[in-house]
Amino acid sequence: MPRKPYIMVDGKGTYCKTYREFKRTVAELLKESDSKEVTIFRERRGEWGEWFERWELIQGKPKITKKTWM
Repeated sequence: MPRKPYIMVDGKGTYCKTYREFKRTVAELLKESDSKEVTIFRERRGEWGEWFERWELIQGKPKITKKTWM
C-alpha cells in the first residue's frame, strides 16, 4: 500500500490523504505560508522511490518550481 503524501509548510510537516487532495488545497497553503513555499514528498504510481516537489505562488497561481527524485 502506498504511503500518504507528506507536506512541509514553514518547517512543519503533515500528511494528506491523496495528492489530489493536496492539489485542491495548495493555493490556500501557499497563501498562509510565511515563506510562500510548500514542499511535498510522495510516491508515484508505477515508480519506485520518493518524488519531491516544491510549489510557490507565481503571478498568483500555484506552480511547481522544483521537482526531482529523492
